[in-house]
Order: sequence, then C-alpha cells, then structure tokens
Amino acid sequence: MIRFMRKASVVITLCFFTSFSQAAELNHSREYARCMGLAPSDPNDAFEMATAWKSMGGGDAAEHCAAVALYYSGKAEHAARRLEVLAETIIATPEFKGEILGQAGRAWLSHGDAVRAEATLTEAAKFLRGRPGILIDRSEARAALGDYKGAVEDLTNAILADASRAEAFAFRASAYRYLDELGKARADIEAALILEPDALEALLERGILFRLAENKDAARADWLKVLELDPDGEAGRLARANIEKMDVNVN
Repeated sequence: MIRFMRKASVVITLCFFTSFSQAAELNHSREYARCMGLAPSDPNDAFEMATAWKSMGGGDAAEHCAAVALYYSGKAEHAARRLEVLAETIIATPEFKGEILGQAGRAWLSHGDAVRAEATLTEAAKFLRGRPGILIDRSEARAALGDYKGAVEDLTNAILADASRAEAFAFRASAYRYLDELGKARADIEAALILEPDALEALLERGILFRLAENKDAARADWLKVLELDPDGEAGRLARANIEKMDVNVN
C-alpha cells in the first residue's frame, strides 16, 4: 500500500500540556509550544532544549518533545520506544494516552517495523475508538504485513467515521488492488479524486490501475501530474520510478 505525504508524521498536540501541573517559575506551556514548534525544522536543537527543560521541571511535556525531536532527527525507533514508555507512565486521560500510542505506532511505521506498529496502533485504537487517523495508520501496518483484508476493514471503518478523507479511499483502492478486486479499487480512486482532485496518493494509484488495464498513456499522464505537483518529494520519486519501469517493459 502506498503511504506518504503524512510521512508517519508525529502530530503536534498543542493541548498536550493540559495533562501536566503548572509551575509558577517557568511557563511550561510556552516552553512546550516552542519546543514542539522547533522539532520539525531543527530537531537537534529541540532535543537539547527538551533535555535542559526537563532538568528544570519540564516533566512529561519535555519528554514528549524530546521523543518528537528524535523522530524528526531520523531516530524513529528511539522515538517510538520513548513514546511507548511515556504513554504507559503519564497521568492523563485514556484518550490522551491513545494519542501518544498513536504517535508511537507511526514512529514504528517510519522505522519499518510493521509488526510492532500494528500492535501499538491496535492498543491505541482501544483508547481512540473509531478515530479515523488511527485506523488509517493501522491499515498501512496491516498491508505491510500482507493482511489486505484487515487493511480494507480498517479503511472501511475509517470512511464510515469520516467520508471526507481522500487518503482513506486511495489506500483502500490500493488494498483492493492487492486483493485483485479492481472494480472496487477503481471506484475508490474516483471517490478519492472527487474529494481531492490533486491527491498525490490517488493519482499514483490510478496510474497503476491504468497500467494494469494497458492504458499506458493515461497512466503516464497521472504520473507526470504527480511529478509536476511533487517533483522533489516521495510521491514524485514513486511516479518517476513507475514511469521508468513502464518504459523498460515497453522496450
């Protein structure tokens, strides 16, 4: 199953700090916002900031930022482990624990450990019943494990919860393709592109379906559009690879 754009991103939950006690000496809520805002662009500085802040009483909020910074610095495995520990030890609502576990699951996906990701996201889903994002993430883990029926089940439930998410239709189309249910795959891709005409994952998948139908011109058109929209990103890389593979097969 094609999965990108969100890139297993760690969700910055600005309400996170409401789970922690406030200290008079330091505005921890402000420090949390600063640290989390810095993590995507400068994860090394964010990690150092979180470490120093934790020594000044930053507690679980500082630990959360440190884990997020590790994720953005490319250390997804370390981030996932720290997020799992945080979810287990933090005093917070069950829903919030589920959010942290969801972040851990996405980090395991980024690390490439689909088994651990599926288990962690299943645990998160217990706290976040029916949350579409968790179901979409778990569908990727299940697809990576070859459980395309399980992926379809998760994506169907995600769509039932929120039918406005183009990515859910696109990912379900991919799962249907692996199950050789091409009619359903095509219907889902059209639904995705109605919702979001420039959805990169949907254009990539439709290109694959066109190629399977021997409509190489249409496949090329979709992949060239992806290249135009995302020339330097992961979607563009996949589109380029698909075009090259198709051209090699033609020759």
